[in-house]
Amino acid sequence: MKTITLTKNLFFAACIGTILTLSVTGCSDDKEEQKQQKPASTAAVHDPFDHSHDVPVTDIQKHTFEHQFADQCVARELQNSVNKEYDKKRLSEDCMCIATFLMKDLTAAEAKKFITEHKNTRSLVIKYENAAYHCLQQKAQPKGPKLFGR
Repeated sequence: MKTITLTKNLFFAACIGTILTLSVTGCSDDKEEQKQQKPASTAAVHDPFDHSHDVPVTDIQKHTFEHQFADQCVARELQNSVNKEYDKKRLSEDCMCIATFLMKDLTAAEAKKFITEHKNTRSLVIKYENAAYHCLQQKAQPKGPKLFGR
């Protein structure tokens, strides 16, 4: 008896659910909703996280930045070097690659801080890490030791 009542209730609930589902989807509008679009404002919204490209960096500033940054990079890396002559040749290529990579997306504020005040901004440090990864991954890595003839 309980099984029959349970089956009837389950069948009744399934029928009601099907009818409701079909009626709700049948009431939808065939027309597309007309969205009110806001007119584009001529004044750009200030985003504090985006650096402005309003002030261009001159080629002279970029060139000065590139050479000063490469020289600073070589000097910093040579501090812990054992063979300074050999490492200077090797590091000058890597540091120039990093400086050129940084120069492509250099902002006026970063150039001014680095050239005049000799300070590295946080954004420049982040770009440096990205540039170092990019430039140093291009080089062939030395092969590791072969164990057990593999």
